Formats: sequence, C-alpha cells, structure tokens
Amino acid sequence: MDSSASQTPTVSQRDQWMVEHRIFQIYDFFGGLPRKAQSAMLELQRENHMEYLIKGLKRLEPSFSVLDANRPWLCYWILHSIALLGECVEPELEDNVVDFLSHCQDPNGGYGGGPGQMPHLATTYAAVNALITVGGERSLSSINREKLYMFLRRMKDPSGPFRMHDAGEIDVRACYTAISVASFLNILDNELVQNVGDYIVRCQTYEGGIAGEPGAEAHGGYTFCGFATMILINEANRLDLAGLLDWVAFRQGKECGFQGRTNKLIDSCYSFWQGGVFALLQRFHSTLDEQLALPHSGEGDCTNDSQKTGLNASCPVNLNSIGYNFIKQPAETEPLFHSLALQQYILLCGQDIEGGMRDKPGKGRDYYHTCYSLSGLSGCQYSSAEDEDSPPLPSAVMGPYSNLLEPIHPLFNVVLEKYYEAHEFFAMS
Repeated sequence: MDSSASQTPTVSQRDQWMVEHRIFQIYDFFGGLPRKAQSAMLELQRENHMEYLIKGLKRLEPSFSVLDANRPWLCYWILHSIALLGECVEPELEDNVVDFLSHCQDPNGGYGGGPGQMPHLATTYAAVNALITVGGERSLSSINREKLYMFLRRMKDPSGPFRMHDAGEIDVRACYTAISVASFLNILDNELVQNVGDYIVRCQTYEGGIAGEPGAEAHGGYTFCGFATMILINEANRLDLAGLLDWVAFRQGKECGFQGRTNKLIDSCYSFWQGGVFALLQRFHSTLDEQLALPHSGEGDCTNDSQKTGLNASCPVNLNSIGYNFIKQPAETEPLFHSLALQQYILLCGQDIEGGMRDKPGKGRDYYHTCYSLSGLSGCQYSSAEDEDSPPLPSAVMGPYSNLLEPIHPLFNVVLEKYYEAHEFFAMS
C-alpha cells in the first residue's frame, strides 16, 4: 500500500483545518488588541440584532419561499430572539403573528407549516412556543387545547413514541415536541407518556449521547430532545447520565464552540442544543454521583434529586408540574463546560456585526442560528446562578455586563417570564 496515499487528508480534515484557521485568526487578532478594543469586539450588537429581527418579522425576501412549510418556526426563532434581548414588538405586529398562526391551526388540532398545510408536530411546537412568547390572553387563548390534545393522541404510535405527522417518521424529535407542548399546555397525561421512555432509552448509544432513532448516531439536537423528554415524563433516571455527561463534554472543541456529532465541525446552534444539556444535567448532581460510583440499574427511590423535583418514575407526581418544579430547583454544581469560552466563540465568531448570528466564520447569518446562538449565550450567562431569581455575577458574563440576556426555561427554550405567565394561564384554564 502506498504510504503517501494513506496520509492524504480527507475532505472532513481539510474542512476542520479551514475552520480552525479562520477561528484562530480571529482569536489571535483579538488577543493582540488593547483591553478597550477587546471589550468593543465582545459587545453584543443589540440594536443591529433588533433591526435584523424586526425586518424579518415584517417581511422576508423571496428567497425564503423555500421555507414555506416552516413559517411558524420563523415566527418562533425571531420572536424568541427578540424576547431574549429583553425587547418586544409593537402590538400590531403581535396581533398579526397571532392571526397568522391561528390560520396555521388545523380544525382537527395541531399547526401546519402555513395556512392550509397539514398539521405537524415540529411546527406545532414552534407555533405554541411563538404564541407563548407573544403572551397575553388573546395569544394564549387562541390555542385550541382540546383539539391539540386529540392531534397528539393521533400522532402517538401504538408502540409508544410519536410520529411527526400522519404516516410520518417516528423519532426522538417527535417525542420531544409532543411532550413539550403537552406539558406546557397542562394536558400531559399517562396515555401520552406511556412507553415513550422505553423508546428513548433504546436511542441512547454506546457513546452516551442520544440518536434520533434506535441504531443511529448520537446527535446534539436529538440528545437535548431525548433528555428533556425523559425529564418531562419523570423517567430521566433510566438514562445513563454519566455516559451522557461524558459524551456531551467532549463535544466542546478547541475552537470553544460545540459540535453536534463526533468528528464533525462546530456550529453555533449547538451552543443551545449541547449547552442546554448541561443546564439540565446540573440539576441531577446526586444521580450523577450515584451512577459514577455504582453500576447503573435504572431503578431509583424518592431521595436526592428525585425527592426535590419529583423526577423519578417510581414516585407519584403530577406530570404537568414537572417543568415548574424543575426550574425551581437550584443547580447544585458549577457549569459542567467552559462557559466563558463558549460565550467567546458566540460573540467573536458567531455574531454578525450588522445583526444576526451565523453558524461559523465564513457562513451567512440566519434566524435559526440567531435564535439558538442567543439561547446558548443566555444559558452560559446563567449557568453559575444559584437559582432562577439570582442575576449572574459580572464574572459569569463575557464582555460588558450589558450583554446579559433574559433567562430561559432550559426544558422549553422560552424566556422564563413568558413561561411563568403561560404556566399560570393554562393551570387555571
């Protein structure tokens, strides 16, 4: 065998080296600047982000026609980004969003990607999160919970997990979007939960992460969806959390950002999908300690983390209270990843100074990466806070303290203030 041929770099290696070169050039330039100039580079460009977001909410370019089946997602990505910045939109725009999403709501339950399109679990999740982010009685009461519950029941496969749409694919994403929506709207019950955990347990791979379906590769987005679902159905203790922590910890690269899968390029959106897993794991300190010390049995009792949150399948618990109890439980550990390094990547490499966020240097800005980069940045900033009411210390915020964003609920990825409003509204209605 020709030894020179075996040393020829692969396409993936070349791509990795190119990304590293671009990022380290930015870091080298940043490191050589005086402190005042460094602070300016690290500043979150709030006004430019708002201009970019409001423009997209009002009118999109013709090129966005390829996302015609994702219009509720665009509403959510943009509105959530605005809420993270601590801003709001004018009442007329809010009314337009509510009216538009109402036209996306199917008469038989669920939301489609646009008016007249078939209902789909992904766009249902996006529409519900967008309406919760708008907030207020008109927006929240526009959701037909009775019909939506029947849609969720139709999407539930007899084997336990969910399908994305009628005759659609079964995967972990479908399980999360269904369970998240049901929990948020206070309609989660044992029938929706039945056997979901069995499916997700089968999706956890030998690496420790969670795949989209059994036998597939562990992936950051599916790992967040799977873990969050297991928390919401009170079965997180069935997962190998020590293996999960090990897998996700090694997804933060030397470029400071996160990759979505082993040996893949980093991407700013995984600031949330991977970073968000750490925010969940921080509330499972005792369970992690037990798993690291003893062989994992998948069984548990009503002590430690479970006693505080009700996060144990063997203990009676109101399923619809889990999300509320979870956020009220303080994180018991320091951040389990390099929070400041990730903030540095987001601000220096993910931020477009003209507004919006991008995947990585060399890529263009878009609303998806803006949403999940800012969500990840918020998660970083609050990762050392003792509880949800404690503001972060200045040392936890990279750059000026004016970079501080609104806190999010880590299970649902909506701004915490909006979560509390919706929780109260649906608990009483």
